[in-house]
Amino acid sequence: MAQEKPESPAKVEKPQEPKEITRRIEGNVVLIGRKPVMNYVIACLTFFNAGEKEVCIKARGRTISRAVDTVELLRRSFVKDVGIKEIKLGTQEMTREQGRRSNVSTIEITVAKAE
Repeated sequence: MAQEKPESPAKVEKPQEPKEITRRIEGNVVLIGRKPVMNYVIACLTFFNAGEKEVCIKARGRTISRAVDTVELLRRSFVKDVGIKEIKLGTQEMTREQGRRSNVSTIEITVAKAE
């Protein structure tokens, strides 16, 4: 009889460490990017359905128009008792390729449910 080797224990993969986050974002913030507007409207609706009283929508550069569209669609079509609480405008200085610096506009629109 040949002696059988005992099976080696299954390899258990270690969970990967989360990458370091450079900034902390509050729970009720929707960051606008390149996705369709309805994705961001649904994200806002999810926050409101979870009990949030207000949601902050942030965008910069070319996505500012998508942020405005999101707020208007949310107000006019989905949640009638939502109003604009605050609008903050700003500018961020960015360093592009070859060290060239440029300014990028930013917007933060806070919408709140009427009580």
